[in-house]
Amino acid sequence: MQTSLPQHPIGVFDSGVGGLTVVRALMDRLPFENIIYFGDTARVPYGVKSVATIEHYTQQIADFLLRQQVKILIIACNTMAAVAADKVRAASPVPVLDVIEAGARNAVARSASGGIGVIGTPTTINSNAYARAIHRLNPDSRVYSQACPLFVPLVEEGWLDHPVTRLTAQEYLKPVFVESIDTLVLGCTHYPLIKPLLSDITGQRLQLVDSALSIADQAAQLLQDSGLANPQHELPDYQYYVTDLPVKFQTIGERFLGRSLNRLDLVSL
Repeated sequence: MQTSLPQHPIGVFDSGVGGLTVVRALMDRLPFENIIYFGDTARVPYGVKSVATIEHYTQQIADFLLRQQVKILIIACNTMAAVAADKVRAASPVPVLDVIEAGARNAVARSASGGIGVIGTPTTINSNAYARAIHRLNPDSRVYSQACPLFVPLVEEGWLDHPVTRLTAQEYLKPVFVESIDTLVLGCTHYPLIKPLLSDITGQRLQLVDSALSIADQAAQLLQDSGLANPQHELPDYQYYVTDLPVKFQTIGERFLGRSLNRLDLVSL
C-alpha cells in the first residue's frame, strides 16, 4: 500500500488540454498544494476509441502518476471518467475523484426541483454517465442531456465570447430551455471557459454547475478529512507532462490555466 504524505502532490490527468481548467480550479481553491498534470496529447481524442483501449490508456496514466507519489488522483476527462473510473479506483492505493461524480453530486445538492440538465460532448452524453451518477444519488431526479459538439473547437480557437459561439450556444440551449430543469451541468472541461457567455444566455432560468469547481471543492474536503492537506504555506510546485507537444498546446494551455505554463515535460508511456 502506498503511503501518502501531506506534502505529496495532487495528480490530475486528462486526454489532452481540457483538464487544465480543473488544475486552475484546484490552484484557486488549494493555493498551497503541489500539483502534477498529465495530458495524453499524443493519443487524443479518446471519444473515438474502444472501451478496452480507453481503460488501458487511463490505467497507464494513473500508474505513471502513482510512481510520482501523488496523494490523490483526479480524473479530469469526462470520457475517461465515464469509461474507466471504476477500474482505476479498484486498482489505486490512493483516493480517486472524477469530474462526473463531482458534477453529479453538486447538481443533486443544488437542484430544488430535481430537474437537471447536462451539456457535454457527444461521447459523454451518449455514455449516459452523468444521468447514471445523478440517479444513483437521487433516483427521483429527472435528467435532460444535450450534446454540444461545436463547443470544444470554438473554445480551442479562443472564441470565448465570439458572435459565432453565442449563436451556437443559443441554438444548443433552445431545447434545454423547454425542459423542466433548474440546474445545468457543464459536462466538459472546456466549458468553464465559456461559462460567462452561458450564464449570460441562461440568465436567471438555470444555475450552472461547473464540474471543475465541484471537484476542487470535493478534493479540498477529502484532503481535510484524511489529514492530507499540505500544512506548508510555501510556493507550490506545479509540473506538467504531455505525450506529444503540439504547436498550439502552450497557447491553449495558458488560456485554460489563466497563467503561464512552465515546467512542461514530454514523456512516453
